[in-house]
Amino acid sequence: MIRLEDTSGGAIVATINRERSRLGSSATGMVLTLIIVGNEETQADATAAAVTAARSHPMRVVTMVPRPTDPGTRLDADISVGGQDGPGEVAVLRLRGALAEHANSVAVPLLLSDTPVVVYWPGPAPAVPADDPIGRHAQRRITNATGALDPMRELLARRAGYRSGDTDLAWTRLTSWRSVLAAALDQPVAGLTSAHVNGEQGNPSLPLLTSWLRQRLEVPVSLTWNAGPGVTSVEIEAGEVSISVAREADSVATLTRTGLPDTKVPLPRRDLAALLSEELRRMDPDEAYQAAITNVDESECKS
Repeated sequence: MIRLEDTSGGAIVATINRERSRLGSSATGMVLTLIIVGNEETQADATAAAVTAARSHPMRVVTMVPRPTDPGTRLDADISVGGQDGPGEVAVLRLRGALAEHANSVAVPLLLSDTPVVVYWPGPAPAVPADDPIGRHAQRRITNATGALDPMRELLARRAGYRSGDTDLAWTRLTSWRSVLAAALDQPVAGLTSAHVNGEQGNPSLPLLTSWLRQRLEVPVSLTWNAGPGVTSVEIEAGEVSISVAREADSVATLTRTGLPDTKVPLPRRDLAALLSEELRRMDPDEAYQAAITNVDESECKS
């Protein structure tokens, strides 16, 4: 770890390049720049997750921690290249004093040329991420409604401020559920009539899953809150046939279908590194998320 105090963006880039040269490698293998914008409470876990994700997606991780109440105006940086942090590059920047209002100017020199930019807000996010000065540089913008003080209010803010290229980790957490439900319907079912979602009160993934099911099944879908954790079960009715997926543990669920034996299916809870790694696999807009977030029912966000 290299620490630079009262430095500049140019000096940070020069230090990274010097370390790359010392290690006998270059930045040509980097596939993207990930900018994390957070506070001291959220940045450590977010950066650690990004470092793990960099083993699958070699990248430059730039974590920006604005500290507007600190005395003086200066930029401090902790830099790591390769080593235990994997094939990527990590720079944690603390923007102190008035410099906290100019994060975009600090970020620009650190962007890798000719590679995509992804911005991740692990905590509070701008009302419209695509209009944020840093968000404007990004092909993908990742938010985390679950990390907000009021996750449901944050989910509605994400709906109101949605632009193509946005996504939220509340949606990414549903990938396994959506895969299992799609597989459960691989065998044709005639006459779908309704569906029901059960899950943790105040969890923003629940309204997103409910919205997605309404569009995919084109039947009424209801939502019931419980103690959780997360999504606990989904039931689908089709005349005399009932299909249920109920998670009993952190990694396994039971698939029940009328007339067939119960089946255990993998349904793991994934950590932040796995969620980030999934989102970093694609740079194109997520049309399924767009349809789900823009059709979230506001009444279901008042748990």
